Amino acid sequence: MTEEITPQDIVYALAASPDYARDGICFAARKSGLYHSEDGGKSWKLAYESLELEEALATAAVALSPSFTEDQHVFSGVPGGVLRSTDGGKNWSVAMLPSPPPFVSTLVLSPNYRRDGIVFAGTLEDGVFYSKNRGDTWVSWNFGLLDLNVIALVVSPDFVNDETLFVGTDSGIYRSTNGGRAWREVDFPMDYAPVLSLAISPNYADDGVLFAGTEDHGLYRSNDRGQSWTRLAEKSNPDMVNAILLSPKFPANPDILIMLGDSLLISQDGGQSWTHRALNINTKVGLSAVIAPQGLDSESPLLIGLVEGSIQQI
Repeated sequence: MTEEITPQDIVYALAASPDYARDGICFAARKSGLYHSEDGGKSWKLAYESLELEEALATAAVALSPSFTEDQHVFSGVPGGVLRSTDGGKNWSVAMLPSPPPFVSTLVLSPNYRRDGIVFAGTLEDGVFYSKNRGDTWVSWNFGLLDLNVIALVVSPDFVNDETLFVGTDSGIYRSTNGGRAWREVDFPMDYAPVLSLAISPNYADDGVLFAGTEDHGLYRSNDRGQSWTRLAEKSNPDMVNAILLSPKFPANPDILIMLGDSLLISQDGGQSWTHRALNINTKVGLSAVIAPQGLDSESPLLIGLVEGSIQQI
């Protein structure tokens, strides 16, 4: 079965295999369900076929295990719960979250998932849920999280040592330094919120760098683990930043890509100056998701999801 795009079949999220350059495996979470590709995004099939659903199952989040090549674990977020596949998306088990059924907006796995089995699910209106057994069971971990409308969620690359997470919400940013058991509001001005996107430096353990994209006030950078913030390139930095991608070699390679409503901007100097990334697609319909499965080098491909449902590789 090949994909069928219905009007406004928005692409909420994209995810790719850590070995994408070799296997070409990627997933797209869409209003009509979760889709799977094995040719780098050129063709897609519905990943939920084994569920034999009578109606489309809206899927707003998708995440792959850091060791996907070995364990084939895929998670998807749906209204009321989290689905897990241990065979690369062929078959699924369902874990329902506590009532009232929350809407899962984002999923993040521990960088050490292969050993600790930790998964986090951010939801709209119900905060953060936590699983320590690879998604079998979930508990709500919201102590100190005063805003339960979670829009963005990132985990420290050094999570095994620092147990640090950040969430972006309608009112600002919260940080946990004990694996999500307790949260504290970051000193991020409420006037800059909502926070739509977050990105954490691959070298966070040493540099403490964090980025936050806002709805109305552009992109901000913190060099001290969220204690203080600076707006980047005010004259060229637009208001709404829906996604932030960093070079895997950041900060040695300071490339940053941000997704706006209808375009992509790239910076090669850590966010001080920006140029438009050329796109040979109709962006007037609106961009909704972007990933760079092989990094941000100019020769590396990007996968872009559009509001009307199509997925483009550039």
